[in-house]
Amino acid sequence: MDLALLQAFSKVAELGSFTRAAEQLGLPKSRVSASVQQLEAQLGTRLLHRTTRTVRLTPDGEQFLERGKALLADAEELQALFQQTPGSLRGRLRVDLPTSLAHSLVIPRLPEFLAAHPLLEIELSTTDRRVDLVHEGFDCVLRVGHLQDSGLVARRVGEMTQVNLASPAYLAQHGTPRTLADLAHHRVVRWAPTLGGAGVGWEYQVEGRDRTLEMAAVITVNHTDAYQAACMAGLGLIQAPRLGAAAALASGQLVEVLPDFVPAPLPVSLVYANRRNLSQRLRALMDWLAGVLAPHLDAAPGVPVSR
Repeated sequence: MDLALLQAFSKVAELGSFTRAAEQLGLPKSRVSASVQQLEAQLGTRLLHRTTRTVRLTPDGEQFLERGKALLADAEELQALFQQTPGSLRGRLRVDLPTSLAHSLVIPRLPEFLAAHPLLEIELSTTDRRVDLVHEGFDCVLRVGHLQDSGLVARRVGEMTQVNLASPAYLAQHGTPRTLADLAHHRVVRWAPTLGGAGVGWEYQVEGRDRTLEMAAVITVNHTDAYQAACMAGLGLIQAPRLGAAAALASGQLVEVLPDFVPAPLPVSLVYANRRNLSQRLRALMDWLAGVLAPHLDAAPGVPVSR
């Protein structure tokens, strides 16, 4: 079996689109379509239902995809057995990272990874929205926060301590809160992943248990940069990872408040689709990312973080 045909089919099935599959494979759409047709002819069965709007797997396609992805992974593992020299890994990796972590920690050190693996190509997405790893074709994503049970595989790399923050101008106008009762006279900058959706109130812990206190807000934002900028402009209090606010704290643009009423730490995880089909190049990238992030994270309970 021609593995190139199998790879084309697998990418179309994964993304549900011939156009997106062609873009990711770097091939003309006509060639990807012809490859799938050739594979179907060889197998003697239809693998995909095609309409003008959708592409979905047939029952035979579902069964074939599961075995086919395992075959592709085995082929890559077999090839890697004889490519142990530095820089032998090749191919393309699509990764999504939170904007602030990408800009401050990962991108400045990315040249060293690509120098060690010059045959790799990285497609790097930086966004604060929660991307759909499978349907948008990402090999892995770095997620900050608690994960939903989505059937994906998560590798915990550490935690981020959170702090409560305000600008000096805001505190000069409204006073410094010292107790939870004081928050009745204060407001927050609300963060919501989707504008118009419900925001989260003031989060804190009591004896290890999460609590929430509803608070007023005059502005809601959906991006971490805007969240911190709104706080620095005196629009309200925020709760954010200390790591992302370190520069503003050091410069005095932000001040820490209510240190005894902070939210729980945020877990940081590398998330990918399937442990069985983990390629050598993806394993190398995730190991490198974990190493880059480790000195800046707290160790998660039961998960050692090398420093």
